[in-house]
Amino acid sequence: MILVLAMAGAIWGIGAAMGVPARARWPMIGLLYVAVLSLQVALPGGHPLRAATGGSAAPWLMLGGAAALVLLYRQGLRALRARVPAAPPPASTQERAAQERAAPLGEDELERYARHIMLREIGGTGQRRLRAARVLVIGAGGLGSPALLYLAAAGTGTVGVIDDDVVDASNLQRQVIHADARIGMPKVFSAEMAMKALNPHVAVRPYRRRLTAEIAGDLFADYDLVIDGSDSLAARRVANAACVARGLPFLSAAITQWEGQISLYHPASGGPCYACVFPEDPAPGLVPTCAEAGVAGPLPGVLGAMLAVEAVKWIAGAGEPLAGRMLIYDALHGETRTIALKRRPGCPVCGGA
Repeated sequence: MILVLAMAGAIWGIGAAMGVPARARWPMIGLLYVAVLSLQVALPGGHPLRAATGGSAAPWLMLGGAAALVLLYRQGLRALRARVPAAPPPASTQERAAQERAAPLGEDELERYARHIMLREIGGTGQRRLRAARVLVIGAGGLGSPALLYLAAAGTGTVGVIDDDVVDASNLQRQVIHADARIGMPKVFSAEMAMKALNPHVAVRPYRRRLTAEIAGDLFADYDLVIDGSDSLAARRVANAACVARGLPFLSAAITQWEGQISLYHPASGGPCYACVFPEDPAPGLVPTCAEAGVAGPLPGVLGAMLAVEAVKWIAGAGEPLAGRMLIYDALHGETRTIALKRRPGCPVCGGA
């Protein structure tokens, strides 16, 4: 039997060396098998040639049966694969968003978002847009807290939050997304807990890190709208530059003591970018932080809720966004005013015009 196997190996190897395709070599192996089986059947027992090729037909019949089963199994697999349709290619972000907008709202969604759907400016179409939207919030502090909660409550499909800080007792006077039991927890994970408790249908992406120019471009690529709730001028400039580069709307608010301001920066729609309005940072000490000057507890709640309102408007296509306008709120005197903003010619970030 070893002799026959050696001959089969020689046939296969010589054929490969000569470039004979496998489909032509298998019939040669088959002819060798038939010849050996014929010898086992035709020659009498004890014949030297029969002994040299195994001495009995039984092992060759078993080997042939096993080979036949393997061939049948492979043919069956090919037939099954031919009947299964090819898997469609993975959908792009834009295709997924279009599919989510087109899909009807479920019973739970209709009940949960009924007050939105009743508004003619939002309706079912706007609610589906919210479900398909991806919004990134920078900062889970005073401004980010109400913005994140209302985005989750509104049914925003995916909400990212980036912050490298942890919850501190001094935060709880105004950062309403956190709780006393979560002091010491990273803010992004505390915010995620609160948002999922409010609306388990929202996908929350926590990023426990500081926003830098090195990561901003790749991070922003996954989102449709960026909201700035940070207290860092450096972070705002990084975010603004990344949004301009990708054509994303940049919604930003800032607060101090009793006053706050909010605007939507989006040069792609004709408005200015953040650098057009604030080309230079103020002198050190001129604009103190909340930790240095204090802040009225509900004030970030007001401006943070405004951030969420403007985000919902932008996503749903409702009303007039604050693009090219800045709303200023004076809580101490109960006054609001709006000022017009223009692009700055020669702006090094957006180019102006």
